[in-house]
Amino acid sequence: MVEDEMLVCMDIEQMLEEFGCTVVGPAAKVSQALALVDAEHIDFALLDVNLGKERSFPIADRLASMNIPVLLSTGYAHLELPYDRLPKIQKPFSEQQLRDCLEELMASSAGSESYF
Repeated sequence: MVEDEMLVCMDIEQMLEEFGCTVVGPAAKVSQALALVDAEHIDFALLDVNLGKERSFPIADRLASMNIPVLLSTGYAHLELPYDRLPKIQKPFSEQQLRDCLEELMASSAGSESYF
């Protein structure tokens, strides 16, 4: 999980754990997240788009190259290409909204193509 707001991070981590997920991270910076991608087994990723002065797009790129499903968490209504094609959840979101998005992400990722 990549999120730079500590309270938001703790809430999302709790939700994911309640769903039975093992959370890798969290990471608050692109470099931290890329190190986790290289070091850990990841089934899917939840990435906050805006990480202070950075965007999480390099992480999404790396994960896409590894065929790992990505869900973007964002307050932005629109994202630039090609990232607007990725599944996203609008902040703030409820536990049920997150569950629904993750179930859809995992169901659709079985035979999905890259977003590029």
